[in-house]
Amino acid sequence: MAVKVVDASAVAALLFSEPEAEVVASALDGAELVAPTLLSFELTNVCLTKCRRHPDLRDTLPAAFQLRGRLGIAETAVDHGDVLELALKSGLTAYDASYLVLAREARGRACHPGRGAHARCDV
Repeated sequence: MAVKVVDASAVAALLFSEPEAEVVASALDGAELVAPTLLSFELTNVCLTKCRRHPDLRDTLPAAFQLRGRLGIAETAVDHGDVLELALKSGLTAYDASYLVLAREARGRACHPGRGAHARCDV
C-alpha cells in the first residue's frame, strides 16, 4: 500500500466539501495516510476561520470537522531539527517542511490540492 502524506488543505477539502474534494479523494484512494501532528492544529484553525467567515454555517462546519477521525490519518511526530534544516535550505515554511520531512521519512508522497483543483503528490 502506498504511503501518502496529506496536508491540511487536502483534508480540509474533503471535510468541508470544497471544490477540490473529488480530485483529492481520487488521489488518496487506497493509500495509507499520514501527517505530522500539526495537522490537527491546522484543521482546527481552518474550521475556526470558516466559522468566523460564515456564521450561518456555525453548526455544520464543526460537525464536518468532527469527521476527521474517520479518514484514518496517522498523525506522526517529526524531528523539528530536520524540519528547520529543510526550511532553511529550501525557503519553505516550517509547516510545509514538516510535511516533506515526514514524506521522506515514510518514503511516501506529500499530497495537497494544486492550483485549479489538481491534486499533486510529490516528495
